[in-house]
Amino acid sequence: MKSSTRRKLLTTVAAAPGALAAAQPAGGRVKQAHYPGAKPSGTPLYSTAISYGDLVFISGHGVADKGGVKVQTAKVLDQIAKALESAGSSMEKVLKCNVYLQNIGDYKAMNEVYLGRFGSTPPVRTTIAAAAIPLDGCLVEIDVIAHR
Repeated sequence: MKSSTRRKLLTTVAAAPGALAAAQPAGGRVKQAHYPGAKPSGTPLYSTAISYGDLVFISGHGVADKGGVKVQTAKVLDQIAKALESAGSSMEKVLKCNVYLQNIGDYKAMNEVYLGRFGSTPPVRTTIAAAAIPLDGCLVEIDVIAHR
C-alpha cells in the first residue's frame, strides 16, 4: 500500500469516531418538549415541560384566582404535577423548587399548602418575594426541576 493511501485511510479511520459522536446527542440525551394537554399549534412562547435525558424542567406556573394564596398554591401545584406526569416524572421526583411570592407576607399560608406535596423527602427550595409576577392577580408562581 502506498504511503499516501495509508495516510488517507488512517486519517479517515481516526476521524470516524469523532464524526459519529458529533452526529449523535451527548449520552443519547435529547431536548424534548412535553405537553399536559394537546400540543399547541404553531410555536409557543415557552414550553411547559422540557426533558433532557433523565432531567425534567417545568416552567413557572401561576394562576389568577381570587381565592387567595392558599387556593392559588394548591392549583399551581396541581398544574405542576400534571406537567411532571406528561414528562414521565412525579412530584416525589422533584429535586429543586423555586417559589415566587407577590407578597412575602403570604409565606406561611403558602407553606401550609406546600407541605407534603412532594412526598416525605421534599426538594431543595428557594422562596423569594418577586417585584412583580407577570400575570395580573397571581400571588404565587412555582417552577421545578425533577428527574424521571
